[in-house]
Amino acid sequence: MSKAISQVPFAVNEPVTSYEPGSAEVKSLLATYKKMWAEKTEIPMIINGKEVKTGDTVQLQSPQDHSHDFGFYHKGTMQHVDDAINSALAAKKQWNELGWEHRAAIFLKAADLLAGPYRDVINAATMIGQSKNVHQTEIDAACEFIDFLRFNVEFMTEMYSEQPVSDAGIWNRVEYRPLEGFCFAVTPFNFTAISGNLPTCMAMLGNVVVWKPSDKQIYSAKVIMDVLIEAGLPAGVINMIFTDGKETADKVLAHRDFAGLHFTGSTKVFQGMWKMIGDNIHNYRTYPRIVGETGGKDFVIAHPSANVEAVATALVRGAFEYQGQKCSAASRAYIPQSLWADVKKVMETQIASIKVGSPEDPSNFVNAVIDKNSFEKCKGYIDRANASNEANVVIGGKVDDSKGWFVNPTVIETTNPQYESMVEEIFGPILSIYVYEDAKWAETLQLVDSSSPYSLTGSVFAQDRYAVNEAFKALENASGNFYINDKPTGAVVGQQPFGGGRASGTNDKAGSKMNLLRWTSVRSIKETFVSPKDYKYPYLG
Repeated sequence: MSKAISQVPFAVNEPVTSYEPGSAEVKSLLATYKKMWAEKTEIPMIINGKEVKTGDTVQLQSPQDHSHDFGFYHKGTMQHVDDAINSALAAKKQWNELGWEHRAAIFLKAADLLAGPYRDVINAATMIGQSKNVHQTEIDAACEFIDFLRFNVEFMTEMYSEQPVSDAGIWNRVEYRPLEGFCFAVTPFNFTAISGNLPTCMAMLGNVVVWKPSDKQIYSAKVIMDVLIEAGLPAGVINMIFTDGKETADKVLAHRDFAGLHFTGSTKVFQGMWKMIGDNIHNYRTYPRIVGETGGKDFVIAHPSANVEAVATALVRGAFEYQGQKCSAASRAYIPQSLWADVKKVMETQIASIKVGSPEDPSNFVNAVIDKNSFEKCKGYIDRANASNEANVVIGGKVDDSKGWFVNPTVIETTNPQYESMVEEIFGPILSIYVYEDAKWAETLQLVDSSSPYSLTGSVFAQDRYAVNEAFKALENASGNFYINDKPTGAVVGQQPFGGGRASGTNDKAGSKMNLLRWTSVRSIKETFVSPKDYKYPYLG
């Protein structure tokens, strides 16, 4: 809350470990994976710094082998939600009074623990529980989460140092206070880094948090809490609960001291929570802050001047890395007729070389989708495309649930730009292609802008700079993160602040100072050194 005296030079992106075949790094990670795979892990909730075991346990299943039992977690009740809220509020005064540099030190230590002794552990937990290959896990669970922690400290010190000007005889300053009450973090399965960032960035600013991770990400969530506790996070500052989502939201969002929601997940759930907040607005001590990121239907549009190999590679990487289960994944593409045959040929060659299987084999580029519901949803889109008279599966389409939830990279070509897979969020390794007439570039830009309620990420490929500029202007509201001659995934903390508008969220830009400002309540302070002793101004004579 106090002014930062100096900058803390920690805002440097964590180097990505390459995990080259046969390297010591990959051997170490796979050894940790095998050890953790063989263990039966018990995961309690953490409330007031204590493990809470209810005896109502839920088995954890790995997406790549749904018959394998690698542990269980303890499911909580609404009493545990109450306990978590009360624990957070009880911890608030002492946490608020702790100097900013002491809060910062906890999260910087957590970053160093993740970069060192916990790197293999959090990566292996993400591979087992969320079915990410070694590279996707490394850039998420290790590097991006470390970056969030370190950059947020840098952003916090910059923010605290920003102070107003003062005239002679007075001193103006602002105090960056935490929100009045407790905050609620609801996090997704697909990024361990997001799951870690949402509660920690609020806590870093002095807030106390009730955190509900996805039940598909509980294993790596446990590692996050282990790291934070080892780093010195006081009891009650972040409380991790495993409870029913709807009932938890009903209870939390009706509480008088609810002060902020940090959410990543589905649009439908977020809109429902926003409505609950609106319905309860008269109950709150203060107007809550609402920050949400809710997915996308992300596009790639290629101009006739685009490079064929660049477009094809961006589509393969952007659509199929982490099985398309990124909010930013390339899900729909608009390719000019003059390029499509060549782009398709390059994609066919690249996709034919892709291996699909467990992340335990680092040579597998594509792994399992997260669960049976996701598998069935993907299979449904593929089956309907095969049966449709306006769409066709032109690459891939194979699915296999005999051991894990595996969906091979699939490309659907459609003659209808409003076909279901072109406009609906799928969250799987399915890319839909609409081939447009070269002369209809401008019309196709308008089609891109109007075909989806989402506005998260998008890419334009063109060598013609006038075409780039035309797309840049026509699609200014179609994505919060816009890429020129690059895939629409892979935003880096501190480099490309992430977030979108429309149905994709509140666009509060995770990985930037803009997001942190949402978790502060600023008090302006004016101090006059020599106070006036007479009411009269000079104009009165």
